[in-house]
Amino acid sequence: MRTRLTISTILIALILMTSALALSAEHKRISGDELSAMMTAKPGLVIVDVREEWRYSKGHIPGAINIPYNGAHGRILKELAPKDSIVFVCHGGPMGDELGAILTKNNYRSVYNLKGGMHRWRGALER
Repeated sequence: MRTRLTISTILIALILMTSALALSAEHKRISGDELSAMMTAKPGLVIVDVREEWRYSKGHIPGAINIPYNGAHGRILKELAPKDSIVFVCHGGPMGDELGAILTKNNYRSVYNLKGGMHRWRGALER
């Protein structure tokens, strides 16, 4: 009886720990206001605009780099460091969510996606 209780307790603890790790490994969706605050507070923030190059050149968030979505799957793990805080920006959000999930599955811990993408960004633009 005592052995069963011990095994059950260990199994429950393992399940809870695994669940906590899985939840913490997801990227976070942030608003434009949150991104603006992060840009001020985190000077090393890496903003990745995944829109097509021609859209990026018409206007992007200041300091953002361009890794177009069509080639991003093969590039993001090579070009972005796991230690960095990374924010994805796309047209409306879904492409950034997909790429954010790839990074978090590969042990990147500080990954964000701009909710609503450039459609909702009201901050400054750089050309």
